[in-house]
Amino acid sequence: MLAGIVAVVALNVVLHATQTITTPNASKVSYTLNAGASSAAVNPAESLPVLVMGVQNDLGYRGVGEVTMLHVPSSFLEWTGIESPASAAITSGFSGTAGTHIVYLDYSHLVDIQVASTDTFVIHNANTIAMAGVVTLIW
Repeated sequence: MLAGIVAVVALNVVLHATQTITTPNASKVSYTLNAGASSAAVNPAESLPVLVMGVQNDLGYRGVGEVTMLHVPSSFLEWTGIESPASAAITSGFSGTAGTHIVYLDYSHLVDIQVASTDTFVIHNANTIAMAGVVTLIW
């Protein structure tokens, strides 16, 4: 009888200690933007933490930036992360206003991710030449 109780308690502890590991979702946005151009709007997953990381690949402008983003549907995007070098700094905020800066992806701070609407963002090239890179979202 005692052995049965011990077995039941041990099984109960093991069942409550299990961990579920799931494969994350990911989306990749490759871009080549002419001077002054913006990408198509990107709609991050709603009400989940989304890692948004990007690289700028052009020689002389290479860089990397990332934020963790929250998309509150029909309200705003919220983020915190780190800007690309040269003067890397923490970036954070929330907005649903188009054009609001989120994070720089290049060394010279000319290519950034900006709010496009309450539900979307775009990659924007403020440089005078075309720029190319990749933004990856993981949730």
